[in-house]
Amino acid sequence: MIRDITIGQYYPVDSVLHRLDPRTKLFGTMMFIISLFLASNIWGYLAATVFLAAAIRASKVPFGFMVRGLKAILFLLLLSVSFNLFLTDGREIFRLGFLRITIEGLRMAGFMAVRLIYLVVGSSIMTLTTTPNQLTDGLEKSLGFLKKVGVPVHEISMMMSIALRFIPILVEETDKIMKAQMARGADFESGGLIQKAKSMVPLLVPLFISAFRRATDLAMAMEARCYHGGEGRTKMKPLRYAGRDYRTYLVYAFYMAVIIGTRFLPGI
Repeated sequence: MIRDITIGQYYPVDSVLHRLDPRTKLFGTMMFIISLFLASNIWGYLAATVFLAAAIRASKVPFGFMVRGLKAILFLLLLSVSFNLFLTDGREIFRLGFLRITIEGLRMAGFMAVRLIYLVVGSSIMTLTTTPNQLTDGLEKSLGFLKKVGVPVHEISMMMSIALRFIPILVEETDKIMKAQMARGADFESGGLIQKAKSMVPLLVPLFISAFRRATDLAMAMEARCYHGGEGRTKMKPLRYAGRDYRTYLVYAFYMAVIIGTRFLPGI
């Protein structure tokens, strides 16, 4: 499961999404997340499904690789669905002791499961099709207006992109430590949930040491290259919108209009 986390990884392939400006993809990801909370019935989620399927196809990232990240949120998904399923008031359709399932709870649990799955997959598309450097430049350019009020936009963008980039690195490091300890007799699979949580504690010390070591190496490498923040820095590849970016924004506008329109349609 550790190696199944896909957020933060970059999948190198030539596709329409890979060639888009990072600002376009950042805006599209934010808009898709907002649309999931705007969708209020089955028609809204059908529109989101069509949009997400089109984005996955345009990215040329294998579908199996993209949905592999869902294994990492399986526990959170089950917990969220259970709370909505059993704790939502409404018309009762089934009861087992103090647990009861209502029509409204069934509806809320289904929508919540779809929403969480789409949030993970939609966010993964952005990181899988955008390099860390492009992500930093896109964030800095998109939030450039905050410089006027003294916000260190470049530094914030750099920290966010480094944090995203460290996710797959730390995942790989965790997997190596687990395999090394399993070779020495450690058991991470047997026992209940509490026992498994306790067995993960010995991973934390070497993992934190490795993370601090990597952070120190990164800081020394940046200092050796005379990095002193974003003030006065120029770009080797300045971001410029192309025709495909403007067409993509039109698709975004049409999609949001459809999502808003579905709110006025009767649900099933």
